[in-house]
Amino acid sequence: MTVNRRLFLGLAGTAVAAPAIMRVTRANAQEVTLRMHHFLPPVANGHSKFLKPWADKVGAESNGRIKIDIFPSMQLGGTPPQLFDQARDGVADIVWTLPGNTPGRFPGIEAFELPFVANKRALVNSLALADYAEQNLQDEFKDVKPLCFWAHDHGLIHANKQVKTMDDLKGLKLRFPTRLAGEALRALGANAIGMPIPQVPESLAQRVIDGCVIPWEVVPSIKVQELVKFHTEIPGSPTLYTATFILAMNRAKYDAMAPDLRAILDKNSGATASAMAGKVWDEQAVVVSEMVKKRSNTITVLDEAEAARWRETTKPVIDGWLKTVKDKGMDGDKLLASARAALAKHEKAA
Repeated sequence: MTVNRRLFLGLAGTAVAAPAIMRVTRANAQEVTLRMHHFLPPVANGHSKFLKPWADKVGAESNGRIKIDIFPSMQLGGTPPQLFDQARDGVADIVWTLPGNTPGRFPGIEAFELPFVANKRALVNSLALADYAEQNLQDEFKDVKPLCFWAHDHGLIHANKQVKTMDDLKGLKLRFPTRLAGEALRALGANAIGMPIPQVPESLAQRVIDGCVIPWEVVPSIKVQELVKFHTEIPGSPTLYTATFILAMNRAKYDAMAPDLRAILDKNSGATASAMAGKVWDEQAVVVSEMVKKRSNTITVLDEAEAARWRETTKPVIDGWLKTVKDKGMDGDKLLASARAALAKHEKAA
């Protein structure tokens, strides 16, 4: 082969390869800005101690190629129950929301929200839910790309009167966070009222409600400790209730990202993010409960006999859920056993 011919073939090969090389280079250099939407105010711990640090970590590990702009307090419009569909439809790229905001739509995840199933600790609940979701919730959340699931620590009753027994709940107007928490409160004798978290402070101030059930972490962001004086805890585990959360991404947006950027998101998703969230909720439970004590508010812990009475009284809520999911063609007994097994596994490891 002559020198000129070798030179010609070499140049031709370079010309053919150049577009492919350029495509790879462009893909590796891709930058993306993602809009995250949620309902809490920016002062809330969920925003300042989990969502923002998580977004910053993703940005740093991508060398700034992934930028996540966070819009708290429903700044992109809509209502909290619409957040999941906003991620599905691309109104927002990522949302943080409660599946329980749309009652009955996601029955599989409700196994964790049943009365006296969840653990007292958010870390245990969150890691258990991550395992459970991997095994049982792929189809239920197929319309989005789940980045992570987690569940908060033990929920408490915060009220304008002391609750020491079930009898103290009779007629008490309590805001509930999820469908099943509402059913549990009704079984215990309370008048359960559903409303979004942002409406709670005004409703307490105007006596529309007598109290609410939320974890410690939420208390300071809506000033519950200033609006009520009494807080009731259930001892140990399992506890009265938890609420589940999802960090969900628009699937098309995720699929369109460069492979190396998807890998960075994946690295910071799943159980890694679940653990990060769970630790924040547990840490804040200690901080906020101490703050409430310093205000001289009253924290009541049910005695074991009374807690057992509450567990027995709320069992029909579990029976009702089992029937509901059976009617939807789901094996509720299997789901509940899976949830309890995951919780036991992570409680032992904690």
